Amino acid sequence: MTQETLIMSSSLYIHVPYCRRRCIYCDFYSAGARQADWDRLAEALLNEFSLRRGELTGQLRTLYLGGGTPSMIPRRIMKRMMDGIFERMGAENVAENPEITLEINPEDVDEEAVGIWKEAGVNRVSVGLQSFSDEVLRRIGRLHSSAMSRDALETLVRNFDNVSGDLIFGLPGQTPEILKTDIDTLLGYSPQHVSVYSLMYEEHTALTVLRDSGRMEEASETDSGEMYRYISARLKDAGYRHYEISNYAKPGYESRHNSGYWTGRQYLGLGPSAHSYDGLRTRRANPADVRGYLAHFLDAGKRKEPFYTYETLTEEERLEERVMLALRMRDGIDLPAFSRDFGERALKSLLKKAVISMKAGLLVRDGDTLRLTDEGVMVADNVIVGLI
Repeated sequence: MTQETLIMSSSLYIHVPYCRRRCIYCDFYSAGARQADWDRLAEALLNEFSLRRGELTGQLRTLYLGGGTPSMIPRRIMKRMMDGIFERMGAENVAENPEITLEINPEDVDEEAVGIWKEAGVNRVSVGLQSFSDEVLRRIGRLHSSAMSRDALETLVRNFDNVSGDLIFGLPGQTPEILKTDIDTLLGYSPQHVSVYSLMYEEHTALTVLRDSGRMEEASETDSGEMYRYISARLKDAGYRHYEISNYAKPGYESRHNSGYWTGRQYLGLGPSAHSYDGLRTRRANPADVRGYLAHFLDAGKRKEPFYTYETLTEEERLEERVMLALRMRDGIDLPAFSRDFGERALKSLLKKAVISMKAGLLVRDGDTLRLTDEGVMVADNVIVGLI
């Protein structure tokens, strides 16, 4: 797929910046639910889209509502916001059967909520389960219980044809046996998509503070390795394709929206802290400041000057991003496309650097692609650093 083809269709991300409680591992921007002003937020988002609509140059193929906790959005606000987006987009500029994803928490799921989401056009849901162990959930500050997760899954798989379940491995108190139960429990509901993320200790999160102060122990490399191998083998046996480092899907149910990020597709991000990319060289980032965001798009008379900062990628940065993002996908780096976009000399340099990881069994050249092996996925960051 050429870069020209990629930018002929677009994706839209909406960041909903409110949460009832911040999980101890989370470093995404959010504000407390008590600060939520849904009417003003909806108006600001639509105003921003009106000003930036021109940044999308192709048909809208995916829309993703993330956060934060977008499943908290009240019914009338959800309808107003989604109707406004599609009115501004124009029916002729929306692809047939676009993928519309909503991130949800189990405690928000009931039949009424499902009706609201479907009425708004949502056709894919991503539910943040993290674990089915009540003790593990308590340790990481989740508000839902295992029973809520099970009830939510039952409701979701009955109402949606595209359900993704999110789990995390390496959580505090989560043994390999607990992780195996988590995976097996989720598979009992046959979701179309499964995301299983390795716990990350991000700077300034409560989790990292607890670990650094000795009040929480990080999972050992041995346990993490055992968990990862079980996840990969179990999901493969269950018919899921491991298409990205942390993501598995039944055939045809890969996340179109997230795949767009990894393959360099154009996307526009709305809301505080949202990021955008023009599919070529320019990346934009909105400040992580909900008050400033509302003031800019409402209180200050709908200012037309940008609220975002931006950077223009150099050729070297584009190359590094291509390597990093392509290796997240199990299909790997398309070598002819890499040569076409960056030159034969850059390709030769890449392959020369790859020799060490290939000899170590971490990378493999498979025809016209260079991809991580199963063992390479476990140390992907180190492999990528060696290439760039």
